[in-house]
Amino acid sequence: MLDVIIIGGGPAGLSAALVLARCRRSLVVIDNARHRNRRAVEMHGYLTRDRIPPAEFLDLARRDVQRYRVKMISGEATGAERREDGSFEVQVAGAESLRSRKLFLATGVVDLLPDLPGLDALYGSSVHHCPYCDGWEHREERLAAYGKGKAALGLAIALRTWSPDVVACTDGEPLETEDLARAARNGIAVRQERIVELIGDTRRLRQVRFESGPLLQRDALFFNTGQIQRSDLPRMLNCAFREDGGVATNNKQCTGVPGLYLAGDADRDVQFVIVAAAEGATAAVAINRELQDEESA
Repeated sequence: MLDVIIIGGGPAGLSAALVLARCRRSLVVIDNARHRNRRAVEMHGYLTRDRIPPAEFLDLARRDVQRYRVKMISGEATGAERREDGSFEVQVAGAESLRSRKLFLATGVVDLLPDLPGLDALYGSSVHHCPYCDGWEHREERLAAYGKGKAALGLAIALRTWSPDVVACTDGEPLETEDLARAARNGIAVRQERIVELIGDTRRLRQVRFESGPLLQRDALFFNTGQIQRSDLPRMLNCAFREDGGVATNNKQCTGVPGLYLAGDADRDVQFVIVAAAEGATAAVAINRELQDEESA
């Protein structure tokens, strides 16, 4: 019986592992290596690690954790259940199941990428989902804001923080008259035609081709198309969900299911790497205190 099983080896999971290991807790980290930012050239906004490649950041984080001899399992957690005695059992593909007193999920989300020819080669370098993460790198450049209808306009207005030259691309969904007027008031051009292709070279966007009308010269595109939970485990474990699709947690990252904690992008708070790491540390302290209370009782 382990003290804690951590599912997810990104910044939230590894941060929790570091704190718990230093509390001398027995734990295992299960990681499938499908991290949300693995396609990004750099990650940003993390003090002392700004502009570091995500893979390099995770390598440094794993080294920190492995100094404490934390066991890391490369694989997929395929199922989990809370047993009658309050412990958890986790099934791992191709391996024996594991049991623990507490369970911590850092399973993240999946961005719903626009279905646009040419996007895959540009994603992470000049096509992005988060202006806070990558807007600075494209400051003063020619930006496109992609979304269906009104979603494109909202993103375009937000992108004006980084550049005065923003075009809202609604991909075939027309805007209403009042939305077009709002775009004009904010100095935002609108292209409502369906997008046929993103054209780029050396991972840099150059043009957007539409079903009709002229090519649009752009340097980067940001999209607003939503996201879903990466893992089914929160539902298997009867977590509550908010209207935005995030797992409901309290200020200590507890899900409301006794002994079950969750942190990182899956709770859909501010989705920064540094926030995920902080949430992981917060959850780890709460888990350790819960274990202490049980042991002292």
